[in-house]
Amino acid sequence: MTGGGLVRILVAAVVTPTLIWVVLVAALAIARPDGATVADAVHLLPDVLRLVRRLAGDPTLPRATRVTLWLLLAYLASPIDLVPDFVPVLGYADEAIVAAVALRRVVRIAGSEAIDRHWTGTATGRTVVRRLAGLDTDR
Repeated sequence: MTGGGLVRILVAAVVTPTLIWVVLVAALAIARPDGATVADAVHLLPDVLRLVRRLAGDPTLPRATRVTLWLLLAYLASPIDLVPDFVPVLGYADEAIVAAVALRRVVRIAGSEAIDRHWTGTATGRTVVRRLAGLDTDR
């Protein structure tokens, strides 16, 4: 492999994930409730952790869904992030984005009742989580 080919691969390895995260942050900004910010979603992390832990322990959910949730918990507990915390905005939002993607998967399989049944946070937080999971917020 030539030096130029290696440089292109390295640039693609950096640029592609960065573009994906920019798109995900934009999606998160669109899904938020009126007046809420990306920082609000990041502050929900403790409530989301409790939700994910409770869902992961729910024997009524399919095993593959519970495994997804345990993997999410491992990621959230890990000091290694997809985007380092020193990167402005993205560094602190990556946990919220990964949790949103995992919750969307869980909702598609388990249904919105599972989130409602296991949510222990505030009503505003529940609205944010429902929007991140792609659910209606009329409830």
